[in-house]
Amino acid sequence: MKSVVFLTPAEHFSEAVKEACENRQIKTQPAVEVYLVQLLQFYLDSKNLHSASQVDSQEKPPETFAEMYLQALNSDLSKRKELMRMVADRSLYLTGFFGDSFQRKTVDIEYYADIGSAAYSNLYTWCKEDGLSNVYKTFSRRFMDFVEVLNYISEKSLVNADQNVLRLY
Repeated sequence: MKSVVFLTPAEHFSEAVKEACENRQIKTQPAVEVYLVQLLQFYLDSKNLHSASQVDSQEKPPETFAEMYLQALNSDLSKRKELMRMVADRSLYLTGFFGDSFQRKTVDIEYYADIGSAAYSNLYTWCKEDGLSNVYKTFSRRFMDFVEVLNYISEKSLVNADQNVLRLY
């Protein structure tokens, strides 16, 4: 008789991040691994990937990452960090989990990586007193390392193939 073990999403992603870091030979702090686990949990709900930033209803929501980045830079202080984190996290998630799809686009993976790295750099500068400042600094300086971690998880999950997305669902 088979025994079935159920893992929470946090447990699953924690194991996946540890395995990916080992496989890609990327050493990092536990706080960075925890952040990646939380990022993966957040994007389990696809609405979080596509939801527009909360801006005045009269403003047209930004359509590109560059517009989102500029909107974050030009927002008041209370909104700036939230919007910049959205840009940074989305670019990390998209480049890591769906990087293969950028090969067919006019804008390549470097566009998202550059914006994501710059966004994390801004967050590090703005949040030096915050406990997440070192996490932001790590992502800013080693963005592509963590793209590789997420890419490994994506490949292992077989999410990068359209037919496998349906199977996973």
